[in-house]
Amino acid sequence: MARPKIRRRIQFQPKVLIFKPEGTSPARLQTVKLADDELEALRLKYVEGWEQTQCARAMQVSQSTFQRILQSANEKVSQALVQGKAIKLLGSK
Repeated sequence: MARPKIRRRIQFQPKVLIFKPEGTSPARLQTVKLADDELEALRLKYVEGWEQTQCARAMQVSQSTFQRILQSANEKVSQALVQGKAIKLLGSK
């Protein structure tokens, strides 16, 4: 049985929930879903410019968990940019 997911501390809620390539019909568009903790990891690391240990503390997770969240977010955003997919932000649950 898997461990229950620990609630992460999220301090940012986006106003826009979907980004899509220009000139592409939404009906034909594939979507990458970005969880709220993945967006928060991207924000803390790249927008705020914090070190990973500081980011992990802010999200109340271990540094290794933060690294996994950040890696997942980077893969999803990269895939969307390279393959022309939309990015849907899932927001808080």
